[in-house]
Amino acid sequence: MYDLALDTGSGPAVVRLGFPPSSLLKFPPDEFPATVPAPQFDESTWYQPFNIPVGLYTQLLDVRVPITIASVYAVTVIIINRVNKSRGYKPYAFSQSSAFKLFVILHNVFLAIYSMWTFAGMIRAFNNTWPAWEENGLVGIVDAMCKCNGPRGYGNAATYDTTVNRWSIQNPEFRLGEDDVPDPTDVGRLWNQGLAFLGWIFYLSKFYEVLDTAIILAKGKKSSTLQTYHHAGAMMCMWAGIRYVAPPIWIFTLVNSGIHALMYTYYTLTALHIRVPTVVKRSLTSMQITQFVIGSTLAASYLFVNYTLPPVHSLATTSAAAGATAATAATGLGWLKQVALRAAGAEGIAENVGHEGNNLGAPREVVQAGPMVTCVDTSGQGFAIWLNVAYLLPLTYLFARFFVRSYLYRKEPGTSQSTHIYAAEKAGLDALKGVSREIQKAAEMSGETSETTEDESLQNTTKNSLIRTRAGAAKRKARTSGNDQVSEQGFSPVPVGKSAKQATKKETQALGNTAEVKTSNPFGVLGGTE
Repeated sequence: MYDLALDTGSGPAVVRLGFPPSSLLKFPPDEFPATVPAPQFDESTWYQPFNIPVGLYTQLLDVRVPITIASVYAVTVIIINRVNKSRGYKPYAFSQSSAFKLFVILHNVFLAIYSMWTFAGMIRAFNNTWPAWEENGLVGIVDAMCKCNGPRGYGNAATYDTTVNRWSIQNPEFRLGEDDVPDPTDVGRLWNQGLAFLGWIFYLSKFYEVLDTAIILAKGKKSSTLQTYHHAGAMMCMWAGIRYVAPPIWIFTLVNSGIHALMYTYYTLTALHIRVPTVVKRSLTSMQITQFVIGSTLAASYLFVNYTLPPVHSLATTSAAAGATAATAATGLGWLKQVALRAAGAEGIAENVGHEGNNLGAPREVVQAGPMVTCVDTSGQGFAIWLNVAYLLPLTYLFARFFVRSYLYRKEPGTSQSTHIYAAEKAGLDALKGVSREIQKAAEMSGETSETTEDESLQNTTKNSLIRTRAGAAKRKARTSGNDQVSEQGFSPVPVGKSAKQATKKETQALGNTAEVKTSNPFGVLGGTE
């Protein structure tokens, strides 16, 4: 546990880092409080062009909605992956049509524009929520980020008290709205500034984004574990954050929408067959990994942060001074003291006699730090944080593995794939070809022609040579197995590529009785024998 003492414009304050209370780790989480719907506006704006009906808002946040869609999605992907594998990963005919290609382009354009709009709206909400440092310093920022409901200002937030199961506002100058819930007209905190509306739409967009997987499967490809886990997990995490009004869900909505704006712009360009440098794709993957690491760390920190509310001001008096003042007034000897001081020439001091005690006994203001509160209020908010962190850790690993396999172990197109071993094999093979040519030329000059071709002599040469290639070894193995099979079927063994004739019984016996001929030609080119 670590306490950071601060001196703010409201008085002393403390920000504490410590382990979360057990009440935030409860599972399953409490159902209360109910979700606070997005505010209703009389006029449409660019960041909230329409109002969401309250009934629809709460119905789509029923836990059965994301669980059902995520489960059906995951099972469907597994089944179609197996179907595509049995088809040899061939694309379906409709995926080659112009209509399908146009759909892919429009799909990516729509998600790119939507993500940009969400990102801009969240930037606006964040800007309207962030307090000035001069007001209350660090504790003011902590209060603004931890409490997303209620009016603007340090200590003015609407919080949910789990001991009595109701909302409350500490500052008596502000009140709750109808039905004792946060007033939707309050301004200055994330929920009403845009998170309630934009976050809910962003939650629904996770259902639409499964079309990314559908496009991949339609092209006959395999949907990776990363793809399936990413989409199914995002549905559940966004649901938990909006359903339980968890403050850290702003991280998911703000940062992820910004990354998606860039990502779907890239997908649009590739769908239009516009070549994008590999460094751009690599940078996008790096940005995704970075957002997972920073996002999970920042979200988890909400569980460990505590801070004090604004100080409590009280009035106190000094009892000793009050007693002295009362004694002087009771005896009535103050005028004698004034006469003595004036006789001594101390007129100024004489004038203060009789008021001195009143000054000492005046009430003094005593300032004490306010009560310590947790950054998150309910077990539902704690559950949403733990769920997001548990989802992001494996996702970070999968993206990191994808990055390593795609960019660190894969060579750029056009680069030489040769190795030292391959170069040595090639050099040895070229040398053998040269030797074979020279021997054949020598045989032709001496008038001894050979029926052996250059390729056959090379095969014989490489068979006896210490330098062998991997491809040559595979070919020799295939020829050997083929010759053995032919011999067993009663055919005479002949070089590969020449037609085989069936051996007669007499020829077979003759071959069996023929003595083995030993040649003195190591390369098998010259026709002379010993």
